[in-house]
Amino acid sequence: MRQPIARDNIVEAAFKILDEAGMEGVTLRKVACTLGIRAPSLYWHFKSKQALVDAMADAMIVDVARHIPEGQPWRQTLLQIAREFRIAFKARRDGARVYAGTFLATENVLRVGEASIAALVGAGASVRFAATASMDLVYYAMGFVIEEQSWPGDGSMEALGEAFMALAEARFPHCWDAREVWSEVDFDTRFEQGLGLMLDGIELRLALTP
Repeated sequence: MRQPIARDNIVEAAFKILDEAGMEGVTLRKVACTLGIRAPSLYWHFKSKQALVDAMADAMIVDVARHIPEGQPWRQTLLQIAREFRIAFKARRDGARVYAGTFLATENVLRVGEASIAALVGAGASVRFAATASMDLVYYAMGFVIEEQSWPGDGSMEALGEAFMALAEARFPHCWDAREVWSEVDFDTRFEQGLGLMLDGIELRLALTP
């Protein structure tokens, strides 16, 4: 008698398809074929593709905020969490797109939220501000990685760069002055700069808290 397929095996098969074919390539039918079963067999675990994507999103963040050093300053905690989100999203093709639009109530999601909120509340923030700032941090990491993973590696941006330079030189002087910045492809530096700006803003808000 064939043993029922395990939920974790289904998620792992979906990740395999994701890495090979991207977000659009993940379907219940393809996952079933990969596992050598019929698609209806998956419905015991996942009633729809969105339910499967939700499980994939949850699995991606299993290591985020897993080890927060006791007594770590709030800024370092948020830096750690944001960086771990980026690592988690980048570990899979279209990883940030998988996570976008999922709304989960799981141990992993609440663990991350708890760590972020606790860090800010411990620094004097209100619960409301701590919660919204924590969500903003996730949105930043997710949006950044979506753009990062969308960057074409086929050389097509070279032609776009030439058009940009010509138009900037002719009509947009500030863009022309910044031409070297536009042409740089240093996502690590850009991520850290944007993250630093967010945390600087949070620090200023904390300083104004009565």
